[in-house]
Amino acid sequence: MERQPYSLAQEVLRTDIAGMPIEWVDYRTAAILYHTGQVAYDCGSPLYRIRGGYNARTGLRSSILISSIIATCGETHIAARHSADYVPPLNNRTLFRRDANICMYCGEVFRSSELTRDHITPISLGGRDSWTNVVTACRRCNNHKGGRTPEQAGMQLIAVPFTPTYAEYIYLKGRRVLADQMEYLLSHFPRTSPLHARLKGDLARAARLH
Repeated sequence: MERQPYSLAQEVLRTDIAGMPIEWVDYRTAAILYHTGQVAYDCGSPLYRIRGGYNARTGLRSSILISSIIATCGETHIAARHSADYVPPLNNRTLFRRDANICMYCGEVFRSSELTRDHITPISLGGRDSWTNVVTACRRCNNHKGGRTPEQAGMQLIAVPFTPTYAEYIYLKGRRVLADQMEYLLSHFPRTSPLHARLKGDLARAARLH
């Protein structure tokens, strides 16, 4: 494989044939999807050109140009994930990214290793482990709050927690989201998504860099 413009760790955004986001895939999986004819169309920027063997009859070498966004066939069940009542799985990595690694009590930015999942209404008081009852909190704020509600602890949330849609969840799962992938995902976010302002700011910064 020849030298590529992007690191091989850069992920490809996979969608269904209607253009609805499905998942992130690595370049190997993307190459298989191209090779087996499952890519209906692609868009975005070219990421990798993978070269294979030579044709014994023609002497030509096969190659696959992989784009940053690929639409694939055969994922009709994905529509259920984009329904209004879909709830993505909750984990700390995507929770911290939802909250931009900001403690929702003191408002400071922390490394992920310094953050915790705080239950607004504690489990001991009947709270649930759900997107709308958890926020990112630094260890100091979480320890201070303890087993109390924010009101009982005299603390105030700086933002209202929300449940991501599937498209928002795909964005939150991405390790390094390129500008064209970001713009594509943004077009699938609800108009009221709290992530709109953040992504538009990221896109503006990316445009200035280029």
